[in-house]
Amino acid sequence: MPSNQEIHFDEILGQYKSDPYNYVDMHAVHTGEVRFLVEEGAAVEGASGEWMHKPGTPLYEIHRERNTKVITSKTNGTISFVRSELDGHFVEAGEKLLTVRHPLKKKEIIEGILQEVLFLFEAPERARYYFSMDIQSRIEQKGARSVFIQPGDEIITMSLMKRDTPVYYTGEPGIIHSVYFTPGDSIDQGKPLIGICAEDKLPVVQKVITRVKAEWE
Repeated sequence: MPSNQEIHFDEILGQYKSDPYNYVDMHAVHTGEVRFLVEEGAAVEGASGEWMHKPGTPLYEIHRERNTKVITSKTNGTISFVRSELDGHFVEAGEKLLTVRHPLKKKEIIEGILQEVLFLFEAPERARYYFSMDIQSRIEQKGARSVFIQPGDEIITMSLMKRDTPVYYTGEPGIIHSVYFTPGDSIDQGKPLIGICAEDKLPVVQKVITRVKAEWE
């Protein structure tokens, strides 16, 4: 493996060690008067339960036209920033209100580093996505990491407005190393669907996984 790759991953791993968190910004879901329900430093929890039916910690409520909507946390962590000067004031939709500092788990750190290496094939539109029948069959038989794909392969079906459209792969040849969606779920445009690993990068990927598992407490 070239030395520049060694330096690159040492640097990335060092960044995670110095700041092993993901910072999740929360924005106003629509216009209205905002009231904060948490303070900076407060611990919060995300949704829980077998079907994620138990809502997370209430973060803020927003009032519009006599209607009040309570917004809850989607992840666990600590409130690291609150726009307290906006409490009780009218805000526009999309205004940043607060930030949740989420402590990353080992699995999340590995996936974050891998996204620096893998080719990410993204959703072309907001829609529901499924693997093509051929790819799904191969995954069921041998697992995703045994499936090799190359440009031009029909790999995914996009379901939008009751129409199914085949999606053809346009990235570099390789194996399906990571799957970022659950077939049938609605995925936003630009979100990664799969991560492809070129065969010559497999040693790098394995080294990343091994190092993080060995070095991370």
